[in-house]
This record gives sequence, structure tokens and C-alpha cells, in this order.
Amino acid sequence: MATKRSSTSMRVRTMATSPPPSTLSGEVFGALINLSGRRRFTSQRLVLFAVLAARPDPAALVAAREALTAFRDAHTILVDGSDTMPGIFCEELERVYHGKEQGHARIMEFVDHAERTLQAIESNFRSVPGLVDELVRYASTLLPLLNHITQVYEELSKRDALQMKRRMNTMMNDIMMIAKQARMVAFNAQIVAARAGHAGREFAVVAGLLSEITGEIDTLVSQAVTQ
Repeated sequence: MATKRSSTSMRVRTMATSPPPSTLSGEVFGALINLSGRRRFTSQRLVLFAVLAARPDPAALVAAREALTAFRDAHTILVDGSDTMPGIFCEELERVYHGKEQGHARIMEFVDHAERTLQAIESNFRSVPGLVDELVRYASTLLPLLNHITQVYEELSKRDALQMKRRMNTMMNDIMMIAKQARMVAFNAQIVAARAGHAGREFAVVAGLLSEITGEIDTLVSQAVTQ
């Protein structure tokens, strides 16, 4: 029961303190995808070195423990977040980690079993062969889940990039509309200045500069839209 309460409090904390997806940069999304991929890779690396360590092989045992640490650290950052990573920041991730698929619980079961297996190998227990076989089965059933979670991060990144592009297009359209209105004001100001004769010369210069600026804005916006 204590574990369940801890898991629940963690979900509340991560969802409450994490920034919404719209505030995450492309670099952060890339880092999240890399972390998820690292978790998937180190799960397989862990199993490989655990099998080798059971022969026994002390160097393989060290490598297996390093892989387990890397796996656990990546998962902790993805779920709890860090100074630069958001943790669980949206409903899609909440569902995959704590919903029907129970991703977090299954991953932690794998971590716990891996720890027991490596401890048994280090202590040369007779239960090692069975524990290693079970670890291999754990990893085999966990791999599709890890692949799926990585795909979720990739889809979130694509969706955010599309939303960002739409926001940029909307902003560019607004800028073009403002520039168009400013150009009309500058044109009318030049007409008024011309009618004013000598008294309107300085005003005409300012109106001309405004017209040039709006033209430059149009050019920059057009270049940004076509990129």
C-alpha cells in the first residue's frame, strides 16, 4: 500500500508542476525522445550483460549494473522530471505511464527484478539461472511497451512542431496585415504632405521612411513564410 501511495503522490506532483507542452522547446522534445530511446537500449544491454555475468563474468556484472543505473536514471527523469526536463506533462503520457498500460509499474517491476538478479549473481546464489531466464522474459515483454512510449514522445514532438508552425503562420499574417495598414497610412500621409507644400516636407520624409520600413517588413515576412 505504501508503494501505491508513493506512486499516486508522484503523479499529482508531476502533473501539477510540469509546464504545458506549448512551453517546451524542440530541444527538450529531442532530449525526451533520446532519453526514452536510451531507456529502451539500456534494457537490452542490461539483459545481455546479466546473461554474461551469470557464467560468471565479473566485468559483465559491472557493465550490467551500469546499464541498470542508466536505465533507472532515464526512467526517473522521464517520470519525475529534472531541472531541464518536464517529467509527465500531458494526458497522453499520464495514460501510458499510469493508465491501462501501467507503464511505470511494469518498468519498476523490471528494475526490481533486475536488481534481485544482479544481487543473486554477485552472491553466487543457486537461483541465478531461473532469475536470469525470468529477466529475459521480463525484457521481452517490456520492449514493445518501451517502443510504444518512445513513439508517444515522437508524436508529441511532431504535434508541437505543427502547432508552432500554425502559430507562426498566424503571427506572420497578422504582421502582414499591420504592415499593409501602415503602408496605406504612409501613402495617405505623403499625399497630405504634398498638398501642404514646403511646410509638409519633413512630414513627407517621415512618411517615405515609414513606407520603406513596411516594404522591408513585407519582404522579411514573405521570406519567413516560404522557408
